[in-house]
Amino acid sequence: MPEGPELHLASCYINTVCAGLIFSGKVEKSEVSKNPEVLFESDAYLISATSRGKEIKLTLTPLKEEKNTLPGRGKDREGLSQNGLQQPMDIVFRFGMSGSFKLASGAELPKHAHLRFYTKESPHRALCFVDIRRFGRWEVHGTWQLDRGPCVMLEYEKFRENVLRNLSDKAFNKPICEALLNQKFFNGIGNYLRAEILYRLKIPPFEKARTVLEALQHRKQSPDLTLSKKVKLKRENPDLLELCHAVPMEVIHIGGKGYSPEPSDDAAAFEEWLQCYCVPGMRSLRDGNGRTIWFQGEPGPMAPKGEKSRKRRLRVNADPEPPSPKVTKPVPTRSSKGSSSQEKVAKRSGRKKGKEPVQGAKNVKANEARKPNARSRRKASTSQESPTSEAPAADRKRQASDRRSTGAATAAPRSRRVKAE
Repeated sequence: MPEGPELHLASCYINTVCAGLIFSGKVEKSEVSKNPEVLFESDAYLISATSRGKEIKLTLTPLKEEKNTLPGRGKDREGLSQNGLQQPMDIVFRFGMSGSFKLASGAELPKHAHLRFYTKESPHRALCFVDIRRFGRWEVHGTWQLDRGPCVMLEYEKFRENVLRNLSDKAFNKPICEALLNQKFFNGIGNYLRAEILYRLKIPPFEKARTVLEALQHRKQSPDLTLSKKVKLKRENPDLLELCHAVPMEVIHIGGKGYSPEPSDDAAAFEEWLQCYCVPGMRSLRDGNGRTIWFQGEPGPMAPKGEKSRKRRLRVNADPEPPSPKVTKPVPTRSSKGSSSQEKVAKRSGRKKGKEPVQGAKNVKANEARKPNARSRRKASTSQESPTSEAPAADRKRQASDRRSTGAATAAPRSRRVKAE
């Protein structure tokens, strides 16, 4: 999920690629997006961006006051003054799980581009809000959310004061790993940042948040220290709130994160920078909100009960042992009454067309092929009888018995014997 550094890098990217570009026309929204329409249209306007924690604000500024060409001109509409002039507009974005911005060719828009701002140049280009999972949101004429605290990166002093002043809040009754995701106090901290911060300080993730933070209220440096020594001590022994600022700034200094104008290996650099989050050998647990926290050592006294810590196993690319050969047991052949197993093989092979009968015992099958089968003999015997004469029941049974014995003596195939019976 994009966190504070990713939102800040996105704002820097927008300001870089949109510098000197003039946008024109309507703002287009995809049909599948459930976010609101952006009713903004201008012949020429500029786009700039600012970030704060996990939010980013786009400002659309018309270059001159002009009559708006939208239907219903002259009426009071969203984004228009009473005389129908287009006013500047702010749009606040929250990225959700996969939001990002990209400047692309107007003829080849990226997939999942759910909001598009077109340039006035020819051929057109488009600044697109791309969101694969569609969890991202935007708010027209939006402002920073009131329930979000100061930004951990750009408003550090206000952020620190806001946390230490409100330690009595019930949010700090929870484990420190859960408190770090509360945007009311830690605006910009997300899942991978909290893991890296707690790992560096060797703080158990399920230690009570208030216990960890109350010690910072009484931390004071000696007034005799020079400014350079104070800065050196902070760098060598930072506390939790200082790392909430320093660690995101490290990610920003890595740069890239998909916003480099040229292809780069920023993803590899970020993976190398990670020390704890999803790193092999680290342990992980789910917190009270169902989010996975990565850590090393003991989880802490407030760890969820009944759930065991899991270590991420290294994938070993060793050659697997060859599978043992299957031992096939010979299938025993069942002998039927009056016929041996060799005769059965002879019968099966005798049924196949184009096969020569087997020598020996299978010659019986060849001789039987020249004789009429039981059904033919039955028809022949019945045709010789007089249609008017009716044999007694005992005679009919004896004749049927004779026919069955005759068929068995000639060793007819099993399928034919069944039909005869």
